[in-house]
Amino acid sequence: SAGSIRVWSDYLNVHLHPKSVYVIRQYMHDGDCGCLEAFGQGESLLRDPGCIEELEDRLHFYVEECDNLQGFQVLCDLHNGFSGVGAKVTELLCDEYSGKGILTWGLTPVMSNRGDFQKNFYRLMNTVMGIVHLSSHSSLFCPLSLSGSLGIQPQPPVMFPYLHYDASLNYHSSAILAAALDTLTAPYRLCSSQGSMLHLAETLNFSGRKVVAAWASVPFPALRGSSLPDILCAYEQEVPWKLLSSCREQKVSCCFAQSVVLRGICKESHLSSWQGKQPPSPLHTWESSEQILQQYLHSVFPGAFSTSHVLQQSCHTLPPYPQFFSPLLTREGFLLDKPPRYPSAAVESIPVLAALQSSAVLHTLLHSLDKDLQKLNTRRLPSFFSAGVEHDDFQETLEELRTLSQCYKTGFEADESEDEGDSD
Repeated sequence: SAGSIRVWSDYLNVHLHPKSVYVIRQYMHDGDCGCLEAFGQGESLLRDPGCIEELEDRLHFYVEECDNLQGFQVLCDLHNGFSGVGAKVTELLCDEYSGKGILTWGLTPVMSNRGDFQKNFYRLMNTVMGIVHLSSHSSLFCPLSLSGSLGIQPQPPVMFPYLHYDASLNYHSSAILAAALDTLTAPYRLCSSQGSMLHLAETLNFSGRKVVAAWASVPFPALRGSSLPDILCAYEQEVPWKLLSSCREQKVSCCFAQSVVLRGICKESHLSSWQGKQPPSPLHTWESSEQILQQYLHSVFPGAFSTSHVLQQSCHTLPPYPQFFSPLLTREGFLLDKPPRYPSAAVESIPVLAALQSSAVLHTLLHSLDKDLQKLNTRRLPSFFSAGVEHDDFQETLEELRTLSQCYKTGFEADESEDEGDSD
C-alpha cells in the first residue's frame, strides 16, 4: 500500500552494482536528529580525502566502460545538506571532465513544515546556495518540484487535471517528476538522437542563462482518435502544461529558448484526409508530427528558439507506478468523452508533453528568493554558518543570485521590480 512506501528503493526492482552506490554513514536518513540539514555539512563531506577517493574510484569504474561519454546527469536535493554534496560533486565533474555536459536537477519535495522557523530558514538557505553553486558548475541546471514555492511563503502544490495524487506522498510526487524527467532527457538518450547532452545545454544556456524551468503535461490531454492538429488547436492560446519549477505561474511569459518533447502520440500523417478540402487550421496543412509541433510552438512563442521532438513510445505506467489517474483515461492514457459505465482497467501508459525553457519566469523565481532572504536576519541562526559556510561567502552567493536573476529580466519584469523597490 502507498502508506508503507517511504523511499524510492522500497520499489527498486533492479540489482545495483556495488560500485554504483556510495553510502554516507555520518548522517541518518530522515531522522529527528543527526540529519544532513545544512549546505555546509554537505560540502564538508566531500572535502574529506577518503570520501573523494571513494567517489572518484566509483566514477572512473564507469567512465572507463563508456565508448563515448556525453556527460553526467546529477540529481540532488536542494532543500537539505545534499545541496552542498551536489555542489561539490558538480565541481569535481567540471574540473575532471571539462568539455563534457553536466545537467543538474535540483529536487524539492512538497513541504508541510510551515510553522517550523528553523527548518524553513535552513530550507531557503540551502536552496539559494544550491541554485547558485550547482548552476555555476553545470552546463544546465533545472529546479524540479511539485511544490508551489521554494520560498518562505507556502503555496499550494501543482495540480494536474487528470491526476488524483497525494502531494504529501513522495511516492506519488516523485512518480510525476520521473515521467517528466524521462521525457525531458529523451532527446540525448535515444540511440536515434542526433544531438548530445552538451548540445541541448548550449541551445538553452546562452547569455549566462544556465538555469532553466521545466514544464509538463502529465498526461497530455489527447482525446482518443483525435489527430495532433485537432488536439493542439484546442490550446491555441495557452499550452496545456504545468510549471514544475516552483514559481507563481504566469499566463504569458517571455521564452528565450526551449526544448520540447511530445511522446505517445501517433506520428502518422493526417494530411491526406484534407485533400481537396479547406483545412480547418494552418496546423492541418503540415504533414509530419514534428512539423505540426514546431509550427504550434512558433505560434505560441513567437521569436523563441524552439527545438521539438515527437516520440511514438509513450510513458509506461505499469506497477510500481501509482494508479492515481482519472477514470476518464483509457488503458493507453487517452481521454474519453465521458466516464465509463464500468471501472476501467489500470492505465498502462500515457502520452506526455514536457519542455525545458529558458524563460522570464525564472526572474520571478530567483528574485523572490532574494527578497525572502532580505526580509530575514541571517544572523539569527548562527548554527547554519557554524556548519561550514562563512557569512561573507553567503553574501557573495546572494550577489551571484541577483546577477543570475538579471539574465532573465525583460521590460515587464524591470518595471515590476522598480515598483516593488519604490513600495519598499
